[in-house]
Amino acid sequence: MISVGRQANGSYDAGYYDGASVMMRRLLETSIIEAFEAKGIDKKVKDEEEQFFQMTQLIEKALAESSWNLPRNVKKGLRELRDLGHRSAHNRYYLAKKADLDKHLGVYRESIEAFLHIADLL
Repeated sequence: MISVGRQANGSYDAGYYDGASVMMRRLLETSIIEAFEAKGIDKKVKDEEEQFFQMTQLIEKALAESSWNLPRNVKKGLRELRDLGHRSAHNRYYLAKKADLDKHLGVYRESIEAFLHIADLL
């Protein structure tokens, strides 16, 4: 996770905002999985082949999970963070700008920290 965070920060600092967005998405995805694993409930976010769900399902499961209570800003912002990463990864006409990421940095940090706290990694 540290390496992914460094790549996200390095991409952002270098002005590679699509790269930063994709790495931010990956770090968020990993932190959600870590939270489920730490609570011993990772089966809730795996399919019948024991593969973790993709980002959209992970977020929906995280929002619905009753064993934790996510902060209000996190609940409101997770889908927007997902969409930011999706656009950079999958929309061939979209090029992320610094302002696109900057407007989400607060809720992004809060989201990562929330899931890392749940996972007892912070």
